[in-house]
Amino acid sequence: MKKQRKIIKTTKAPQAIGPYSQALLVDDSLYISGQLGLDPSTGEIVGESVASQTHQVFKNIVAILGEADMALENVVQCQVFLSDMGDFAEVNAVYAEYFPENPPTRAAFEVSQLPAGGKVEILATAVK
Repeated sequence: MKKQRKIIKTTKAPQAIGPYSQALLVDDSLYISGQLGLDPSTGEIVGESVASQTHQVFKNIVAILGEADMALENVVQCQVFLSDMGDFAEVNAVYAEYFPENPPTRAAFEVSQLPAGGKVEILATAVK
């Protein structure tokens, strides 16, 4: 049986800054590309703090989920990339605001650098 594939794209989240899609819906699973703390209207990183960038990341993820008729409750996994693992606690505090109960599975990594000078990038997988 052939899988149903649909590109998910919204102007309410930053446009892809490379050869990739904001998200891809395959049957009932949504694969959201890594989101930085970019303001979709300016394309610029929002704020200097990792907290402000993390809030923007989630605004972008919520916008993409909405385009696929989903919400944060549909997220089953996240991967968090940090430019400094010292920001882990601050990112966790913001993350917990978006997933106060029954959070999805997650992994977190420190990386040497993120695009656009971002401090945090999160990708998510959701299921209807």
